[in-house]
Amino acid sequence: MRFEPLVPVTAWIVAILVLVAFCVMFLRGAVLDQGGRTLVIAWSRRIAMVLVIAVMGLGPALARHDVETYASSVEVYFVVDRTGSMAAEDYDGTKPRLDGVKADMAAIAASLVGARFSIISFDSAASQQLPLTSDARAVTSWLDTVHQEQSLYSSGSLIDRPLDSLTQALTSSAEVSPGDTRLVYFFSDGENTAEGEPQSYENLAQYLTGGAVLGYGTTEGGKMKVYDPSGADTGYLKDSTQQGSPDAISTVDESQLKSVATQLGVPYLHRTAPGGLESVLTEVDPATASQASTRTVTTYEPYVWPFALALAGLLLWEAAWQVHRLARRVGVTS
Repeated sequence: MRFEPLVPVTAWIVAILVLVAFCVMFLRGAVLDQGGRTLVIAWSRRIAMVLVIAVMGLGPALARHDVETYASSVEVYFVVDRTGSMAAEDYDGTKPRLDGVKADMAAIAASLVGARFSIISFDSAASQQLPLTSDARAVTSWLDTVHQEQSLYSSGSLIDRPLDSLTQALTSSAEVSPGDTRLVYFFSDGENTAEGEPQSYENLAQYLTGGAVLGYGTTEGGKMKVYDPSGADTGYLKDSTQQGSPDAISTVDESQLKSVATQLGVPYLHRTAPGGLESVLTEVDPATASQASTRTVTTYEPYVWPFALALAGLLLWEAAWQVHRLARRVGVTS
């Protein structure tokens, strides 16, 4: 048996000690004042009730060894570019590039049934938006709410911005589950808008079984809508480096994207319209890979019912005593 406390242990112990002290004080008073055997038993019973409640709050639990768990050994990491350039309207005609990312992520997640998914996004900074989870609905929920970075606070980005976050995620997973299959899907237009030379992803290739770098945008480029969380339509981003500040144009940088693909050891795929993802979805069979991860583990089942029965018995005893005491008072005549 072990304990799985239902409430913070320290607070629970303090509360129980206060109640026990209260009951002991009245028990001692009943003994000293010779209040009678019945009153002594009553306060002893109440102390027993407090102690039973104390044990129940500590959450006694018994080990169970016959529980079979399912944990997929296929891990899929989505790395998503959310910089302002991903709002450029040159995907499938005049749609924002981020619309293409959403469609492709949904298609990949749907094709890898049973896998676990994680999302890392980057703009001026990078962060893990979704830890590894087997709930594909979490990916869908994220896709329903994701948008480009807020234009007002954009400070530029490099394609290596998510490197540290991705490195931490992959290395941590490799330490815990070295035999898992790991896929990385990198979604970006490859455009670098900050100063500096991007670092290499080549050290991460050792952790990967597959995946792909998917590039969005065209050489002709597209205009980018300003993103304002208030929903106000403030037009398009302007290029203040040119006379008259015309609408800024963003173009895809395939050389950067192909370089990242080479470093990761995965294929590169240019994306200008929906469909055609088959070449990057044949890396692994998640159903086969996940079968070996089913195993028997030790779990703990709450074991409260015996104490609940004991408490119920004590409460019935207390109720019967109170009814008997009140009945005697009502029957007294002078």
